[in-house]
Amino acid sequence: MHASAYKKIGFIAGGGVLVALFFIYDLQQFLTLDYLKVSRDNFADLYARQPLLVMGVYVLLYVLVTGLSLPGAVVMTLAGGALFGLWTGLLLVSFASTTGATCACFAARFILRDWVENKFGDKFSTLNAGIEREGAFYLFTLRLIPVFPFFIINLVLGLTKMPLTTFFWVSQLGMLPGTLVFVNAGKEIGKIDSLSGILSPSLLASFVILGLFPLTVKKILAVVRQKKLRGGTNGNL
Repeated sequence: MHASAYKKIGFIAGGGVLVALFFIYDLQQFLTLDYLKVSRDNFADLYARQPLLVMGVYVLLYVLVTGLSLPGAVVMTLAGGALFGLWTGLLLVSFASTTGATCACFAARFILRDWVENKFGDKFSTLNAGIEREGAFYLFTLRLIPVFPFFIINLVLGLTKMPLTTFFWVSQLGMLPGTLVFVNAGKEIGKIDSLSGILSPSLLASFVILGLFPLTVKKILAVVRQKKLRGGTNGNL
């Protein structure tokens, strides 16, 4: 057996153990809105004493949650705003969430490809067709408009030919508006009664418009180019 095969087995075993421990010990209870509200002051005291340690542990945990596609990313984002404030929280969450998403994409491409194909094969045909047709614009739109859950996008995009560097920066930009909303909401965590109350219909509509904007611009530019080509061809006749 080649060394690469051993590495692949090791990654799968390690990830499987972490996911199993998460559910066996019911660690999801620590990634709930109620727990965040109750523990906010304790975390704030710890952050005041050890800011770099708290930020480092927070980023690591966020990358693990998103990289392993575990539930709780929304609460982690709210915690970033509640603990670090708007701008520091936005910076930490933005890079941690994108790094975790890229790790999940990497795992789907090089380690879990067969499993992802069997699990989300129906989603792959839809997403791959969009990527083939629109490229990075399509991913940007998916990040803004929640047509598919983010963890499915992370995994299924690993089956496409999109470079991981492109996946990273497009995801970073596409998730930024939503991240800003949730981090900002986290500053007022005591006033939030449910996660569904954060996103109003008007805000969701704004995300839809923002997400469709780059695709619309691309279509308009394509039409303009075609008209210019036709005009140039007619002029040469």
